[in-house]
Amino acid sequence: MIATATYPSLQVRRYLPREFKITTWANLEPLLEELLNRDINDSRALERWILDRNEVEAAIVEDFGWRYIHLTRNTKDEAASKAYEYLVKEISPNTSIYEHKLNEKLMQSSFLPDLDKRRYFVYLRGIRNSVELYHEENIKIATNVKIHAKEYGKIFAEMAVDMDGKRLTLQQVHTILEETDRGRREQAYRNSYSRMGEDAQQLDKVFDNLVELRHQIALNSGFENYRDFKFKSLGRFDYTAQDCFDFHEAIREEILPILSQMHERRKTALEVDKLRPWDLNVDVLGRAPLSPFKNIDDLVHKSAKTLSALEPFFGDCLKIMRKMGHLDLGTREGKRPGGYNMPLAVTGVPFIFMNAASSVSDMRTLMHESGHAVHSFLTKEYKIVASKRPPSEVAELAAMTMELLTLDYWKNFFDNPNDLRRAKIWLLENILQLLPWIATIDKFQHWIYTHPEHTQEERRLAWLAINGEFTPDTIERDDLEEYTSHAWHRQLHIYEVPFYYIEYGMAQLGAIAIWKRYCEVGRQAVEDYIHALKLGYSRPIKEVYQTAGIEFNFSKEYVKGLAEFLQEELSKLYDS
Repeated sequence: MIATATYPSLQVRRYLPREFKITTWANLEPLLEELLNRDINDSRALERWILDRNEVEAAIVEDFGWRYIHLTRNTKDEAASKAYEYLVKEISPNTSIYEHKLNEKLMQSSFLPDLDKRRYFVYLRGIRNSVELYHEENIKIATNVKIHAKEYGKIFAEMAVDMDGKRLTLQQVHTILEETDRGRREQAYRNSYSRMGEDAQQLDKVFDNLVELRHQIALNSGFENYRDFKFKSLGRFDYTAQDCFDFHEAIREEILPILSQMHERRKTALEVDKLRPWDLNVDVLGRAPLSPFKNIDDLVHKSAKTLSALEPFFGDCLKIMRKMGHLDLGTREGKRPGGYNMPLAVTGVPFIFMNAASSVSDMRTLMHESGHAVHSFLTKEYKIVASKRPPSEVAELAAMTMELLTLDYWKNFFDNPNDLRRAKIWLLENILQLLPWIATIDKFQHWIYTHPEHTQEERRLAWLAINGEFTPDTIERDDLEEYTSHAWHRQLHIYEVPFYYIEYGMAQLGAIAIWKRYCEVGRQAVEDYIHALKLGYSRPIKEVYQTAGIEFNFSKEYVKGLAEFLQEELSKLYDS
């Protein structure tokens, strides 16, 4: 056994009182002040100081996690909204000031060279990077950014569509795109995008404010644009903007042709003159949508069984979260859209949030978020908070790989072998469709932040051009330009976490590579995957990928090899 999931016990604290909880800035500040003023007389004292500081940081991170969880579970909860606003307006700005001062204290310590270089390499690299980026004026601006970004979630949480006399969330409407009635699918598609269009002007205004604020942050820190600032703040030490452009090109040249072939096959099978956007999710043989679970309890039960079949530890993680009440999986009005796994640095057991509406996509989402959750369990013993907060290129590798490694065990959801085959085809086709969308979103953000003075109309035209570049001409979009022009609004990453999206593409390539190894060497690939996740962010990205037995590579040649493997696997499923 290479990992064991256990219920969390009371965390042993050396510095903080056992029951310490952040309530106000007043009860947190004395701790940070003591750390700032403490005398450090040797390397052991420095290491103790680092660990004490990380105890406080863990408390701060967990406090943020719970406030965010409560806010997103019910955007109409005024108490949750006020608690989150207090964090954003009062606690975060003040902790940012202390964080910089503590970083400087660490970097200026004469005992820094005595620390274990391998153990602290990634941690100190991140601290050094933060010191170089710091600018006090940006604290207030960053607070405003968080407030404006919060508006986005509130707007989307309140969106609903009337169909069949029922009030449906956008997530519920999306499931209709899997139904066999083509007219109803078109109605669902048009209703959904029309509803988003009603708020397009408001969303554009919110985004204008975000672009302006983010550009000012970049200027304050000595950068020409926010793109370059964000690359440094994200700690992208392992690749550059040019590597992203190479990724875009590789996806366009190696994935789009396969996607076009897939669409032609779908068009022929559906016997339609034109393949429309609402034709992409329906079963080509006219069968009813897959229904992998009856309700949320059934979803959790089957998911735990599926995860356990691959590795008992994986299933145990989900079971523990269920018993602790760390799952909110259903969809409802007032709940923020999307899904996430929220690591909880003190508890050690994360929280999964999503909007399940009974589709195979929901099942996949829980597999994905379970990958993140397993990652949290595997890294919860790290004393350095940064070591258990891996960058997205690693975090998403954990999640996307879990989707593919569990694929053969999806039989726990589907008793009928034909339904299992359909589900596998759906996932692989979805991966092929997702990669161009990732390239689209990333390239669009490069344009936005390197053209900070753009108008809304210029942004609309840039989006249409970039979206067209990564959209196969096998999909007919006549009379849909209005919908397409604000399709990017649905991507919350653009609003809330800018430039956090290409990581999904890089991680997806890594996930395919691990799955390919799994098909070749079996259990060894799972063990290497676990060993890689255990590293958290204690080692550089490339070393984590190497530990998993794969490359951190998104060149055209590498993408071509993985694309050919996917195509082969799809062909086997088509022919079976």
